[in-house]
Amino acid sequence: MAEADQDQNSIFAPNYDSAVTDRSKLGEFAKIAAKSRRPIPQRASVTKSQDGTLLEKVEISVSEQEKRQGASAMGMKDQYTVYLVETRTRDDSKGVSEAGPTALWRRYSEFELLRNYLVVAYAHVVVPPLPEKRMTIMWQQLTTVDNFDADFIERRRVGLEGFLQRVASHPAMCAEQIFHGFLEQEDGWKESVLATGFQAKQDSRLKSLNAQFRLKKPDRQFEELKNYATDLQSNITTLLKTRAKLADRLYGIHKIHGNYGRVFSEWSGIEQEMGDGLQSAGHFMDAYKDYIDDFLSEEEQIADQLKEYIYFAESLKNVCRKQEVLQYELERAEENLASRSLQRDQILGTAPTKAFSLRSMRSKIFGPESQEAKDAQVKLLEDQIEEGEETVTKATKEVESFMEKALTEVDRFKKQRMVDLKEIFINYAILQIKISKRGITTWNSTRDCFLKM
Repeated sequence: MAEADQDQNSIFAPNYDSAVTDRSKLGEFAKIAAKSRRPIPQRASVTKSQDGTLLEKVEISVSEQEKRQGASAMGMKDQYTVYLVETRTRDDSKGVSEAGPTALWRRYSEFELLRNYLVVAYAHVVVPPLPEKRMTIMWQQLTTVDNFDADFIERRRVGLEGFLQRVASHPAMCAEQIFHGFLEQEDGWKESVLATGFQAKQDSRLKSLNAQFRLKKPDRQFEELKNYATDLQSNITTLLKTRAKLADRLYGIHKIHGNYGRVFSEWSGIEQEMGDGLQSAGHFMDAYKDYIDDFLSEEEQIADQLKEYIYFAESLKNVCRKQEVLQYELERAEENLASRSLQRDQILGTAPTKAFSLRSMRSKIFGPESQEAKDAQVKLLEDQIEEGEETVTKATKEVESFMEKALTEVDRFKKQRMVDLKEIFINYAILQIKISKRGITTWNSTRDCFLKM
């Protein structure tokens, strides 16, 4: 009889590696995750910064969200969501200003305006991305997408909080007065941002495309960075698609057990001797069906943290595009200087003249130019050459300075990426272990119900 029970146990209980389900191993994973924790958008709280940044002095949170209605341009009601941004000092440190703790409501569009300004003002920085503006299809098979869905709004709130904390932990952006105004200036903040004229300084898309396709001497380091950003986007996108397929399949497997639970419950009304056991088994099947919702919602939050790095890769590409624009402007300045120098040398006779040039045709038609006219042209060209040399020198310094600061920021980004991705994958592994352990418990309880019949 004992052997029969042992055989039945082997049928109902899956064989899991003890190293995976051991609680001590799970504790080690949790310790590693806690040790490497850093500010990422999906965290409600972050590690206190120790490098003199704003985050070391104040706590920044987006604590609430609220749906409001306003009148649109057509006179129709316009629904939107606002978020409560709160700042308070840490211990005895001085906060953003002498006013002390502040709390004010901000719309998503204001977060966008802040980030757009930072992208222009700190072009060499891999500026943190914002969470999604619109809801995308997640692991559920949604027939409609509701941008006011409570879960989506909550995930966006956490993402906005993480964005502010990342900016506050950056050594340069944390001192930006526009950022301080966002945290404490309730009225007139948008006007103060627009008054900076940052939009006029923003490189146009056409200018970026010209720089990309007409650049003669692209920098090898930034070409590699562009490829790295593309690969990062591609790899994370593939990983998220695979995770979504697995989550969808797991979701379906759990939900189909609701049918088993219903069958066992109906069956229990027919069988007298096995009725209690079947009823209990039905309850366990229902529990197996229901608990997956909470686990997959938690998994979706982890996926949001991973998705952030898709947008981080786009920020990295923006830095590379800015370098291309600056390099392209330098090359154009060098070409202009070389052209003016050649014209001067041709007039002075120290450089060969093209057989069919405008100057040679004019000489043949109107005769040779006077010495005074040549001297005037040479003087004008020498002034232009001097101005061109200053432009090249300035452009060269600007490119070199940008590249030095950008590469420093890229190193900082890569270090942060390693810390964040390590924590994300550890948390994902811990969640999968929790799901597996919960499933084992449910199936063991169901097995016991059958064995007692």
